[in-house]
Amino acid sequence: MSEQGKGSASASAAAAPAPAAGSDTYKGWLFKWTNYLKGYQRRWFVLSNGLLSYYRTQAEMAHTCRGTINLATAHIDTEDACNIVLSSGGRTYHLKASTEVERQRWVTALELAKAKAIRMMNDQSDDSGDEEPTSQSDRSELQGTLKILVSKLDDLSTCNDLIAKHGAALQRSLSELEGLKVPVEGGEKIKAVNERATLFRITSNAMINACRDFLDLAETHSRRWQRALQYEREQRTHLEETIEQLAKQHNSLERAWREAPTLVSSAPSAPTTNKGSVRPLKGEASDEDEDTEYFDAMEDSPAFITVTATENTQHRRSQSNLSGASGGHPGDWNQDDHMSPGCNDVSGKELQPRRQRRTHIPDKPNYSLNLWSIMKNCIGKELSKIPMPVNFNEPLSMLQRLTEDLEYHELLDKAARCDSSLEQMCLVAAFSVSSYSTTVHRTAKPFNPLLGETYELDRLEEFGYRSLCEQVSHHPPAAAHHVISKQGWTLWQEITIASKFRGKYLSIMPLGAIHLQFHSSGNHYIWRKVTSTVHNIIVGKLWIDQSGDIEIVNHRTKETCQLKFSPYSYFSRDVPRKVTGVVADNEGHAHYILSGTWDEKMESAKIIQSSRGASGSEGRQKTVYQTLSPKLLWKKYPLPENAENMYHFSGLALTLNEQEDGVGLTDSRLRPDQRLMEDGRWDEANSEKQRLEEKQRAVRRRREAEATDAVVEGREYEGYQPLWFHQRRDSVTGETNFVYKGGYWEAKERQDWIMCPNIF
Repeated sequence: MSEQGKGSASASAAAAPAPAAGSDTYKGWLFKWTNYLKGYQRRWFVLSNGLLSYYRTQAEMAHTCRGTINLATAHIDTEDACNIVLSSGGRTYHLKASTEVERQRWVTALELAKAKAIRMMNDQSDDSGDEEPTSQSDRSELQGTLKILVSKLDDLSTCNDLIAKHGAALQRSLSELEGLKVPVEGGEKIKAVNERATLFRITSNAMINACRDFLDLAETHSRRWQRALQYEREQRTHLEETIEQLAKQHNSLERAWREAPTLVSSAPSAPTTNKGSVRPLKGEASDEDEDTEYFDAMEDSPAFITVTATENTQHRRSQSNLSGASGGHPGDWNQDDHMSPGCNDVSGKELQPRRQRRTHIPDKPNYSLNLWSIMKNCIGKELSKIPMPVNFNEPLSMLQRLTEDLEYHELLDKAARCDSSLEQMCLVAAFSVSSYSTTVHRTAKPFNPLLGETYELDRLEEFGYRSLCEQVSHHPPAAAHHVISKQGWTLWQEITIASKFRGKYLSIMPLGAIHLQFHSSGNHYIWRKVTSTVHNIIVGKLWIDQSGDIEIVNHRTKETCQLKFSPYSYFSRDVPRKVTGVVADNEGHAHYILSGTWDEKMESAKIIQSSRGASGSEGRQKTVYQTLSPKLLWKKYPLPENAENMYHFSGLALTLNEQEDGVGLTDSRLRPDQRLMEDGRWDEANSEKQRLEEKQRAVRRRREAEATDAVVEGREYEGYQPLWFHQRRDSVTGETNFVYKGGYWEAKERQDWIMCPNIF
């Protein structure tokens, strides 16, 4: 604990007058430990119904709860004269009162509230009364049921009285019969009947007593059950309110952070020693920090430091010059002075003049729909299995989104001309980062492709490449992609999308490897995608983040590139969406430092010297790299005019769903629900989407029936096979994946699509 934090806590003796410790609600000021930068902070605490909640001010009680801890499962400890430590479910609060007397009042109140909360859960006492308030409807229902039971008991009592009355009369008659002179045999019969009448009356009395006992038990236990039900309902309501409050807090913190210009530097910089935040070693981070799903800023501190060389003989360029470099045109790719002459060679790049393609689509209609009302019952489920209206989609399929990876194909064209494999690795790394630049504003989900759906992008005459995607599996959803370029490279991948809705945010995990091979050198690069997270699902403005590590390996030379996508943190002084990386040779020696952001640009700096530096704040010794000034590798194209009303599509994305002649009958451009949505006819699109999904389910049921029949008949059933891809074991990774088997472009040339299934 910092001495500064201790001093500030002790000096500010500003506790509100505390009510009696035994009352149901207890409020007052306490000091709460946040982190080593802020120390103890003054917070307003409210103890009510076994829950301890806190706020920054009393006014916040109306709208924003900063955190809550359930005392029923909490452990209460006292460190010293004024400190209180609360631990529950992995969460720890370090609290400090201004005086020892005040601390004792709080401890007494907390212990009493804890005991009461435990009683509420266990509720062993039958006579604990109606301590927990029940709703009016529940109380009315309970009273109505008990009234019916009392009425039925009255009916039974009346019947019992009648039975007793008639039984007594019967026994008197039988006694009179016994007094008469009757044969011996008749007397025995009368005696037996008299005994049975007595037994009958005893049984009826026992029955009515049992009914009274049942009613008493019903009255007693119904109160217990009602209290238990009410407790669970209150807990559920409290959790829902807490989720909404956290989401609102998330949004307000983001807004406050964006309005604080001192927290954001004007341009991306190379990794430095400090990240502006220190991980608290005492307890856990404050709940104010926990609202970011992510982690404390110091956790992912880079393991190296870069220093730009300052010798006059070195060619330098300032950050301001870099930030002013033009972006969005092929001519920009020749700015890296550190690349070999082969990388800057533009021979063979001039192809046919570009065909005029569309530059706009119909504006997005302003339809409102509450995502939370649809998603709250789907927490933890696979997103692909949730029926979603087109209101949350964009008018592109997942196959078209996958094709968008090629927006910056010029990076690969330039890399194919590189003589140095390390310089080529830098460009490949920039290409792997560039595929995320289109996602920064794109929070809508693409259409899930139907099984057998394809998408082609033929840019052979304009840019020298052809791309083909096919949906090869529906559960789990998987797409195969193949691109071949006349500029000297081939790219292929099979991507399976796994997604989970977590309540506040949505995680999208692409599974599968991306392969890139250059024809002349034989360099074969393999890497995988990082996790995408969509935040503010419930309340606030949706925003997306990328986080994780990418390792790019050249399997011919064994050279590597390690890229780190830093998760967004409110309390980090780093540039948002930061990406850093190191390019190393086959012996692990670093040659280039990469830095930038995944939504804007990437730069490379050649390392001229490295040395071991002093230990960092985590105790790890960091490497200091001396580099030449950074050079621009990639910069994002500017978005088209009016992009905010066109789903924030890039220039390439606007052309992806454009009508084309001669494409395959299963092409995404021909999908009717997607076309209707693009035209703004969303109601019709929803109906058509439902029809297509039901048609796909019917085909799947038929295929499952055929498989069952084959098993019964003892014959093999091949199952569904993609049309243009087949499964093969990769010789490099050893994984089995779908690769292009050929035939599509030849079929397009012949316009022979007879083999295509009818999926639309």
